[in-house]
Amino acid sequence: MVVASQTWHLSLPGCTSLKEKRSVVRSLKDRLRNRFNLSVAETDQQDVLTRAEISVALVATDRRFAESVLDKANHLVEESRGALVLDTRRDWP
Repeated sequence: MVVASQTWHLSLPGCTSLKEKRSVVRSLKDRLRNRFNLSVAETDQQDVLTRAEISVALVATDRRFAESVLDKANHLVEESRGALVLDTRRDWP
């Protein structure tokens, strides 16, 4: 069994209110959850209009499968409209 996590630090340059930010973040979280069956949370920067931190967690049977899923999730986040990836961290306990 493999447990993996990944965190993205995002810039949200088009957001001028918390309502706009929540819309962008919620959309991204829903797509990650629905497409890849990941546990997703906004883990930091909740009160900052132009920044967000989103983290996902995954339990898989082997590391190769986990890497594949996280690579696809990373691609989805990088291609997301309204969010620019500033930094990414992947953890393997």
